Amino acid sequence: MIEEMLAYNKKFVEEKRYEQYTASKYPNKKVAILTCMDTRLVELLPAALGIKNGDVKMIKNAGGVVTSPFGSVIRSLLVGIIELGVNEVMVIGHTDCGVQHIDSEMMIHHMKERGISQESIDLMKYCGIDFEKWLAGFDTVEDSVRETVDTIRNHPLIPKDVSISGFVINTETGELMPIC
Repeated sequence: MIEEMLAYNKKFVEEKRYEQYTASKYPNKKVAILTCMDTRLVELLPAALGIKNGDVKMIKNAGGVVTSPFGSVIRSLLVGIIELGVNEVMVIGHTDCGVQHIDSEMMIHHMKERGISQESIDLMKYCGIDFEKWLAGFDTVEDSVRETVDTIRNHPLIPKDVSISGFVINTETGELMPIC
């Protein structure tokens, strides 16, 4: 599959199809969006919000959550806010999220089935990784969005003049429902 994608890329560049996507590193709408990596959102979310290349800073991960107050999500938000002019943050969860109800014990079991050794898991735990918390899902997407918004709003390095809001997008219709 990767070879097919690389062949497509070569043709894409040769035909200069990239020209229609030319944009600045500074977001036109001064908005950062934290959302899930769900494949259904790749085109649906921008279409539902009327955004195009260059409009927003898009941060994606499993569940669209902040797993660490000093992890990559907060770092990315800080770069967007402090260096690139972002003044609004949207946290957007979605219906039928695959992270909802994930069980960390089952994830560890699946890791072992894929060849990850107990020694590696123990080493991570020894290094301070709380697998049960780090790999856990959430009960409701609405609660997850509220918790993530709260974490960002109350982070000591996020300026208080930045607007932080939370939503859930319906993965079938694209409807955005305000949460907080």
